[in-house]
Parts: sequence; structure tokens; C-alpha cells
Amino acid sequence: MIKQILNRLPRKPHKSSENRDGSNSNSSSNTSTSSRNNNNNEVSNSRPSAHPSMPKITRTTNSSNPKTRNPTADPKFLTPTTHVPTSEKQTLFIRKLNLCCVVFDFTDPTKNPKEKEIKRQTLTELVDYVSAPNGKFPETVMQEIVKMVSVNIFRRLTPQPRDNKMLETFDGEEEEPSMDPSWPHLQLIYEFVLRFVASPETDPKLAKRYIDHSFVLKWLDLFDSEDPREREYLKFVLHRMYGKFMTEKHNGIAELLEILGSIINGFALPLKEEHKLFLVRALIPLHKPKCIPMYHQQISYCITQFVEKDCKLADTVIRYWPITNSSKEVMFLSELEEVLEATQPPEFQRCMVPLFRQIARCLSSSHFQVAERALFLWNNDHIENLIRQNRKVILPIIFPALERNTKTHWNQAVQSLTLNVRKIFNDADPQLFEECSRKFKDDESRKEETKSKREATWQRLEEVAALRSGGGCSNEPVLASQRSIANHISCHISYSKRDRTVPEIRPKSAAPTRSDPRPAHIQLSLSTSLTQPTVGMPFAGYVKPEPCLYPRLN
Repeated sequence: MIKQILNRLPRKPHKSSENRDGSNSNSSSNTSTSSRNNNNNEVSNSRPSAHPSMPKITRTTNSSNPKTRNPTADPKFLTPTTHVPTSEKQTLFIRKLNLCCVVFDFTDPTKNPKEKEIKRQTLTELVDYVSAPNGKFPETVMQEIVKMVSVNIFRRLTPQPRDNKMLETFDGEEEEPSMDPSWPHLQLIYEFVLRFVASPETDPKLAKRYIDHSFVLKWLDLFDSEDPREREYLKFVLHRMYGKFMTEKHNGIAELLEILGSIINGFALPLKEEHKLFLVRALIPLHKPKCIPMYHQQISYCITQFVEKDCKLADTVIRYWPITNSSKEVMFLSELEEVLEATQPPEFQRCMVPLFRQIARCLSSSHFQVAERALFLWNNDHIENLIRQNRKVILPIIFPALERNTKTHWNQAVQSLTLNVRKIFNDADPQLFEECSRKFKDDESRKEETKSKREATWQRLEEVAALRSGGGCSNEPVLASQRSIANHISCHISYSKRDRTVPEIRPKSAAPTRSDPRPAHIQLSLSTSLTQPTVGMPFAGYVKPEPCLYPRLN
């Protein structure tokens, strides 16, 4: 009974190297203590090691760091991967990754110099290994790679303390950056990560399981490093990570859309509400990804099938318009042609005003492919007939874009196509074409007049500023009160009947016939178009105020 209780108690380990390897605590003994110890030593020596291929790793002198081990315990670790058979390369690569998980103290160059050099050589070999075509990295290797990288670079940063006065006078060019003493070692780690991410042998789907949200957040925290060399590597590798793992390319979408196209073709009429929701929530958002060229033909066919089933859906489809991406805009114009070809006049009239405002913008686009594709819409007979029937609404919308293309567009093909479209409208309705042309000329002359008036107004203000500064050419702001400005300039504001947003300056030819009892600053507020400055406010005649609507003055 007592022996069973004693056997359950933990025993003090022996100091001999044989007992340090382990002992059989479950063996029963009815002999003396010495014979029991001998039996235990026999059992421990006869028991095989759990990992016979793995070497024994002993602690280094820096026992305070649990990650710090001696990497020279087994020379098999130092065997280059190029000197082993192909079947053993992956196993040796994983062992070398585990070896590089040892962290040393680089603040003291005298500590472990031999081990540091061995680790540097091993990291250099790992960089060469991931750069060479050795086959796809399996998931176990990726896990060990991320583990090794995390152990080495994810550390607590100690920024240099700076008070507020030092931060105000900080000059990034003159201030000497703080260099990390472990940078020769860290640079190899960053170079290893860069080669791993850029390697074609890295499967993004597998790598994203380990280079996850938590990994990226820790990576971003490292930008607080004082060493500019490390921040440069962080930026470069992060950019490569984005390009490698944040891709929007997905295979199989085109094939699925082909199946959906045949299913949509068999929908019964009238369309169910769930089918319309599928169009709005699933098919139309597929125009947004950058990889739309991979399946644009299939998505265009599905959209056209919906419009042919229900013409009222054309208005829903046309609402989406890719404005900031020219290549997607060209593809959407091709899809728009197919949709309009299946659109009937009542549905066309519902959406033609906003539609041709967008088409007018495309016609005057500086991207010649966008303008050219928009002009190709007139080559479709059905679309041309729809435009002819509604030309009184459409031509005034697109006429300015057509006129500017013929005069100012840089591409010769766009100019030729524009002239053909103008001829179509001119042949269809010469009277309407002449009215639009006259209106366009009036608008252009009004814009020129407005521009000249605005320039004259600012020229007058610059003259006032020059007089106030003594005729000099200084660009410094001038302190001018309302009374002094009123002494230099006195003008009435008359507004054009066509445009009341821009003032017209008409200097007084003679003094007023009667005196105005109002104070000078009130007279100025009604007789000038200046933004109202306060007394003593710095006045510079080179800053233009925001355009605003001026009230009519009697």
C-alpha cells in the first residue's frame, strides 16, 4: 500500500546523463533502492527515442530566452539541400526552417558569433531554395514558413523617445535614422518572404490560410520600426502580398453563366419576382469585378435574355454605367447595343433622356475607343430607328458633343464617325438640326461673353490691389478697408438677362446727381461684386471667390 503511494509521487531526477534521457517510473521493484535505480537505467537506455532523426538541441548561454537554442548540435542540419536526393529536400527544408526559429541577441556582438553565422548561411540557403523551381509548396511547408517568419520579425519595437519640442523640430533628411543591429539577419528574412510570395510555386489559396488577417495586422504594426530599410521592405512585400492574394480572378464563372443563360431562356412569362431579384442582386453586380472580360460574353447573353422576356427591365439594366473604367465602359456599350436591340419604343422612351446624357458624355470622351464604340450605335438599324423617332428629344442632348468632336477631338476616326452621325440627323430633320446648331452657337457666344466679363472683373480687382500697394509688383496681401476700396473703385452692377451669375462692371462716367445718405460700407456692398471683407481684413485680388447667384439690384 505504502509502496503504491510512493510510486505515484514525482521523483527527483538524477544528475547523470543517462537518467536525464528518461526513466521508467511505472516499473515495480521489491528490491533495494540501488537495484531499483539500476533497473530504471536499463529500461531508459533500451527505450528508443521518439524522433531518432531529430538531433538533440541544447540550450545556449542565454537561457532567459526560451527560443534561443544551439544550432550546431547536429551537423546534418548544415547539409545543403542541393546535396541530398530530391525525395529528402522537403524534409531537410522543414528542418532548416525549424533551425531558423532560433532567435539570438544581436545587441551584443560577442554572444554566439558562430551560431549567428550558421543561421545566416542557412537563411541564405533557404532564400535560394524558394527561388528555385522545386515544385509546389505543400501546406505543411507553408505552415512552417509562416511560423519561422513570425518568430523572427514579429517582435516588440522600442521607438526612440522624443518629446514634443523634438517632434516640432524634427527633420527627416538631417536626422540620422536608427539602424537595427539585427538588420543583416532580418534582411534575409524579408528577402525570403519576398521570394516566397512572388514564387509561382506558391498556391495563393493555401497560403491565405496562414497569411491571414492576423498576420497582416502584425505586419502593419511593424511599420512603426525606426529603421527605414525595414519599412522599405515592409512596403514592398506588402504590395506583393496584395497582388498575390487579393486577386479577383475566379475560374468557372463563364461556364456557370452559360448554364444560367439556357435556364433563363426557358423562364415562363410573366417573369416571377424572384427571377427579377436574381437579375438585380446577382447578374448586374457581376459587372463590377475587374475580371469581367473573362465572362462578359456570357453575362451579356443572360442580360439580353431577361430584356427579351420583359422589356421593362431595360431601364433597370441601363442604370448601371461604369464611369471610371474605360475598358469596362467599352464592353458595357457593346452590351447596351444588344439590350437596346431588344427594347421596344415605350420602354426606350422611359429611359432615353438619362441614357443619351451618358452617351453624350461617351461621345466627347478623350478615350477614343469609348467615343468610337458609342458612335457605332448608329450602325444598328433598330437603334437608329428608335433615335429617329425620338430625335426631337435626343438631338438637343447630344448635339454639343457632336459639334465639339468635329472641331477638337484628337482622333481622326472619331471625327469621321461624328460627321456621319451629324449627316444622319441633318438628312432626317434639317430644320431641327439648324435650330440645334443656332442654339449651340448662341450658348458658345454667351460662354465667351461670360468669360470675358469675368476676366475684366478680376483685371479691375488686380488694378485696385496694385494702386493700393503703391503701383509695385509685390504679390503680398494688402490691408484694405471697405472705405479705401470704395474710394478707388465705384461701379454699378448690371446683370445680363441671360445670365445673372456673373456681374458686369460699368464705371461711373460722372458723379451722382444726388448724394447717397447711406454709409460708405453699405454703398460698397451694393455697388461692387466683391466678397464682403471686414475692416482691416487682408485683401488679395488674386483669390477668386466661389461663384454664387447675385440678387437683382434696382
